[in-house]
Amino acid sequence: MQAHRVRAHKSSEPLEPPAQLAHRIAEVAADPAPVDAETTEMIGNRIIDNAAVAAAALRRRPVRSARAQALRHPCAPGAAVIGAPAATRVSPEWAAWANGVAVRELDFHDTFLAADYSHPGDNIPPVLAVAQHAGLGGRELVRGIATGYEIQVALVKGICLHEHKIDHIAHLGPSAAAGIGALLDLPVSVVYQAVQQALHVTTTTRQSRKGEISSWKAYAPAFAGKMAVEAVDRAMRGEGAPSPAYEGEDGFIARLLGGFGASYTVELPAPGEPKRAVLQTYTKEHSAEYQSQALIDLARRMRPRVGDTSRIRSVTIRTSHHTHHVIGTGAGDPQKTDPRAGRETLDHSIMYIFAVALQDGAWHHERSYAPERARRPDTVELWRRITTVEDPAWTERYHAADPEKKAFGGHVAIELDDGSVITDELAVADAHPLGERPFTRPDYVAKFRTLADGVVPRPDQDAFLDLVERLPGLSPEEVRRLTLTEDPGTAPGDLPVSKGLF
Repeated sequence: MQAHRVRAHKSSEPLEPPAQLAHRIAEVAADPAPVDAETTEMIGNRIIDNAAVAAAALRRRPVRSARAQALRHPCAPGAAVIGAPAATRVSPEWAAWANGVAVRELDFHDTFLAADYSHPGDNIPPVLAVAQHAGLGGRELVRGIATGYEIQVALVKGICLHEHKIDHIAHLGPSAAAGIGALLDLPVSVVYQAVQQALHVTTTTRQSRKGEISSWKAYAPAFAGKMAVEAVDRAMRGEGAPSPAYEGEDGFIARLLGGFGASYTVELPAPGEPKRAVLQTYTKEHSAEYQSQALIDLARRMRPRVGDTSRIRSVTIRTSHHTHHVIGTGAGDPQKTDPRAGRETLDHSIMYIFAVALQDGAWHHERSYAPERARRPDTVELWRRITTVEDPAWTERYHAADPEKKAFGGHVAIELDDGSVITDELAVADAHPLGERPFTRPDYVAKFRTLADGVVPRPDQDAFLDLVERLPGLSPEEVRRLTLTEDPGTAPGDLPVSKGLF
């Protein structure tokens, strides 16, 4: 790996393109280093994972709305829209939009946490959409996805956005643009402009994940993917972008991040070095914010020792700065303890999540968020007895560079009405690569079967999984068939979609 130091520059100290971060990202995208078998296998896992969570979300209103918008933009050759008939094709940026919302809606796909947050699987919808539209095969698709993951992970490791209240999609726009550039085998000069354009138009605030969280939480990554497709299209036509986007006097670092006194180090592969960052990422067994994954598993493990949860006097969760301030009581959001809150807010409340997981000894992507579940009096009572505390030791582990030490869990102390205290802790989720039951291909397939059941016909499920098994050797026509069609025979008849402009 090569370390690239990034800082803001005054206009009086010009920075030539080869010294800019966007140019270095473009060089990585254009590098023809082959993708190894282990990385290819994991990319297949993540394609299955994305399809699984998208299938489970197909009948949710935000997904239906995004799909309705996309279907108003037919295009030939075009790209597939998850849930629509297999022959339906729309413009690739709109396919990236609809499919990105479907993948992101349930907050149930892969994650990578370091200096910032990310869901690297959000790179897959725009890269796949362009591959289908451009008539490219499995080898090119794998290269594009591997590049998207590589850039995403590097940016998330090197540049913290949330401390400046910038949403994490600001790293996704550039990574998706780079992934598309690698897919299309574009020259460095074109990818360089696309990366800068994507950064410029996908920098938004974290209000999308604060307070009363709306459906935009699912739309935001899809927007970044859509913008990445459009940025590449502009750059391919010879158009430029704000430059230098990261380092300029009025650029990203100077005005939106740490300013002229800040510097960041982004580590990127050296020329010829394989892109293996996808192997550092991890998926979810439970449909909830990643920092809650280990704590859900811990609640399930503690459940038999607790017994009657009505005897609980208090629950204290000692955890990292991120968990405490983003999904814990440190966020200061009253909505996180409001039983009337929507799903998007509840899945960012570790107090709610831990209460339900402790009472039920399980977590379900629909039942655990149902309004009647959130408003159960005994749940509300327990929920409001749970507090989080930032623990420097857990914060240090959260930021550890050594993957063997990196942790996203916490320590839990449950005080009962007789004064006794039950304690336990868990560093990583059971499904994590270092967890008790790390996910492998059969686990991804099982998750897919469970979530697609009753939504996608079984023969279509089989066909999709067969394609993924042969991923690197797929023909362009087979890549075009990497989609799922909703089973009309099982779809409820009362799923209206409000009309918009299109």
